Amino acid sequence: MLKADHVAGGAFVVLGLVVFALSGELPFGTLSQPGAGMMPKLAAGLMMAFAVVLMATARDGEPFSAIDWRDGGHAALVVAIAAAAAALYTTLGFILTMSLLVFALLVVVERKHPLPAALYAVALTLAAYWLFGKALKAPVPRGLLGF
Repeated sequence: MLKADHVAGGAFVVLGLVVFALSGELPFGTLSQPGAGMMPKLAAGLMMAFAVVLMATARDGEPFSAIDWRDGGHAALVVAIAAAAAALYTTLGFILTMSLLVFALLVVVERKHPLPAALYAVALTLAAYWLFGKALKAPVPRGLLGF
């Protein structure tokens, strides 16, 4: 009998193989000098290893046919908003894109009131920008408006 864990594990193995294929040209480097391809390959390898463990222990899971798919529209909306944010990230920049992402998730998906959602989205994004862009000195895209 096909279990939900079989399907989920198989999907993550396939996703890991896609990440390996897409990061194949990036240099792996060494432990002392990691290259641009080390983190995607390491993350994909760990994801595939845990997916295999999930598939191996799937006999205790629920059958795939018993999954309730009524919340599929909600999940598709989250994926669509995240995909739009990923597509606009370098064009709009970190602050604007992440503020819009959090705001859209709160207002459109979670149906929260727009004003508190906007305040929260901006505050969260500015805190994340300070942490990553300033304190950790990670490069974050500035976008068309310069911030």
